[in-house]
Amino acid sequence: MPDTSQEEILFDAARLLKTAAARAAFLDQACAADPQLRERVEALLLAETEADGFFNAVASRLKSLSVDSTGDTSGTDELTDALGTCIGRYKLLQKIGEGGCGIVYMAEQQEPVHRRVALKIIKLGMDTKSVIARFDAERQALALMDHPNIARVLDAGATETGRPYFMMELVRGVRITDYCDKNQLDMRQRLELFVQVCQAIQHAHQKGVIHRDIKPSNILVTLRDGVPVPKVIDFGIAKAIQGRLTDKTLFTAYEQLIGTPAYMSPEQAEMSDMDVDTRSDIYSLGVLLYELLTGKTPFDARELIKSGVDQMRKTLREVEPQRPSNILTTLHGTELKITAARRHEEAPQLISRLKGDLDWIVMKALEKDRKRRYETANGLAMDIVRYLNNEPVVARPPSRLYRFQKLVRRNKVVFASAAAVVLALVIGLGVSTWLLVQERAARQRAVEAEQKEIALRQQAEQREKITQMTLLISEEKFDEADELSGKVNFTRPSLEAASVLRSLGEWHALRGDYAEAAERFAQLLKVNQMDGWDVDTLDYLECGPLWIELNDKNAYERFRHEAIARFAGTTYPVADRIMKISLLIPADAGVMKSLEPLEAVTLQTFQAANSDTPPDVFRASWQCVSMALFEYRKGNYEESAQWSRRCLSYSEFNAPRTVTAQTILAMACWQLHQPDEARRLLKEARTAVENKFSGELDPGSAPNGFWFDWFFARILVREAAAMIPAN
Repeated sequence: MPDTSQEEILFDAARLLKTAAARAAFLDQACAADPQLRERVEALLLAETEADGFFNAVASRLKSLSVDSTGDTSGTDELTDALGTCIGRYKLLQKIGEGGCGIVYMAEQQEPVHRRVALKIIKLGMDTKSVIARFDAERQALALMDHPNIARVLDAGATETGRPYFMMELVRGVRITDYCDKNQLDMRQRLELFVQVCQAIQHAHQKGVIHRDIKPSNILVTLRDGVPVPKVIDFGIAKAIQGRLTDKTLFTAYEQLIGTPAYMSPEQAEMSDMDVDTRSDIYSLGVLLYELLTGKTPFDARELIKSGVDQMRKTLREVEPQRPSNILTTLHGTELKITAARRHEEAPQLISRLKGDLDWIVMKALEKDRKRRYETANGLAMDIVRYLNNEPVVARPPSRLYRFQKLVRRNKVVFASAAAVVLALVIGLGVSTWLLVQERAARQRAVEAEQKEIALRQQAEQREKITQMTLLISEEKFDEADELSGKVNFTRPSLEAASVLRSLGEWHALRGDYAEAAERFAQLLKVNQMDGWDVDTLDYLECGPLWIELNDKNAYERFRHEAIARFAGTTYPVADRIMKISLLIPADAGVMKSLEPLEAVTLQTFQAANSDTPPDVFRASWQCVSMALFEYRKGNYEESAQWSRRCLSYSEFNAPRTVTAQTILAMACWQLHQPDEARRLLKEARTAVENKFSGELDPGSAPNGFWFDWFFARILVREAAAMIPAN
């Protein structure tokens, strides 16, 4: 089969140019040495123009034939996705995006709830096997994700003619670079947004998915309660790290470029036998960081395309980009002033700020040799956090002078006070006394700096071990990672350490090693002070059932009081999670009283979302479970039964949630002297739990139920079985 990759790449680039003159100029340069190649590309462009004319005429004709005198369009063939028409239970409202294979619409979901969503559907005429496979891969990739900074998949399906689509959370936002420039975010604000992006990509990597097309247009910033929140979208060319995302045929053709050239890693461009892994996304994150800091990409996108395919690959593989601080010095006066103003800086101060740590961080992410890049997205994020906290960064060679400079920056008040004291001594005691004090002060600072260096070295060693554990876990070498964890002192707040402990705790729990799992989760709750409330509360759901499985009620009581104390004043919409995990076993009046603020938040959140048709059925149904358990523990059995039945009435199915609601309802019915109903419900719940635990447990997912949801159900089934006799 002839190699047509160059024709395809040049055709895709040329068709994006608006005018015939621009296309001709582009082909003059790209095909200067190969006139036959140019002829083939021009033939493709001509064929596309003729095809567009033909299909537009056919579509117009068929559309006119499909509309009768009453304006009914129900018989329209799916040649176009006209606004106002319905695809499944989704009504198309507005076209909001278009890629190579798919079109994205804002749509209105008709049932079972009314809400606005983003609906992505394959373009008409693009529904080949390979495109459908890649489209299905994006749906599968997004379905694996459960992170506040990744757009959530809500549904999927196919039209009557077989064109696949999927529906996901509607992200009302703008490109991250446009948002930062429009709002003139300073360097700290930009870096804080970038850290959230890294955390989202780390989550994807832990789920076994490489994005492979990280760029500003795939990271949108939206506002939540006035706070900017970045959302990673478009996993359209995502690649599974382990296994396959889809059963349909999906492979990258020989010498087919996947990604956007300006953000593409050298190994993506090289297309050698070396497979692309998570570190390719690290490179793309480095390009994004470069652009956030300077307004430029390391290599100009237009120049890369104009240079031709071979030269573009050579540039990405061999040419070292300028440091961010250096590229700013090449800007003209006006452009430099505009770039600095968008970052709330004067031009000289901006260049000075980039020199040093930020230069080192960016260039480490952009290393040609991927072994020299950051191992994980969390590693990159943590170096940014260390920079923001005036701590030594991993990317820079740690000289003593450099560490001492960091010490001074973190302790400006202390050093300023010491300088004032020294000055007073100079004035009061004269030159000789001043020299003596200076000598002693220098000696003391040297001792303190040495002690600080030892502490920082130990911290760096700990971080290195955590990074090694992260890599081992990504390779599913859990035994080695768990053995290495015994050499790490998990005391400092760390996203990367939290991720490691979470993975090890889950691994032990699924193997039935409850003591080891409980120990890992107990450590996790101490170090996880940097994740958002959504992830943080899930950690408590994972930890609580393990103490009950170990029959350690004293440990569970300590856990319960710590959880309530930490979240008693929260206004988070997941207050019901803490209420639920705190009621795994009966509680005394003091505990019930302390849970009342969480009950109030749960009720307020539930009622505000319209309990009849809540926009988020998943969250509303779990809130019903928590309220049912709360009322049962208070002795309000009729109210408990009502909340349980409300949960069971929702159409969205979740196995462990259904079992839990049935069990609580069974206990309430028994207390209400309805023994037959209680026995029937308990029998169904017990059968479901026994079937689940008879086989090998898996981590699970939000739609189908996580492993800890099943533990929660089993604990309550045991309680109900002890209360309700079989006959």
